Amino acid sequence: QVQLVESGGGLVQAGGSRRLSCTASGRTFSRYAMGWFRQAPGKEREFVAAIWSSGTNTNYQDSVKGRFTISRDNTKNTVYLQMNSLKPEDTAIYFCAADPRGLGSTERNAYNYWGQGTQVTVSS
Repeated sequence: QVQLVESGGGLVQAGGSRRLSCTASGRTFSRYAMGWFRQAPGKEREFVAAIWSSGTNTNYQDSVKGRFTISRDNTKNTVYLQMNSLKPEDTAIYFCAADPRGLGSTERNAYNYWGQGTQVTVSS
């Protein structure tokens, strides 16, 4: 079992930056690929970014490429999402998730464990 807790959400102006963190319980964090997803009001939860268990590969949704960076620190059981040049359309609840296969899938059903989410609101 893996428990995930996100933090770092809040209100930010357009063009600003925010760093989200997700800390996992357990001793097997390094075996999991980690992903970030987001869900805006009235919309489906969508893939944002993922990082392989090794940390050597990453994957991004096209709309965030060049603005968001996913990283991980296996010594702290934590994955990060650095978000720069934020836009109002980035407003959503952001969820982190763990994929036991270790690969950074873009598919929601690849992820077995989910956090409770953290709200990010970007004002124009």
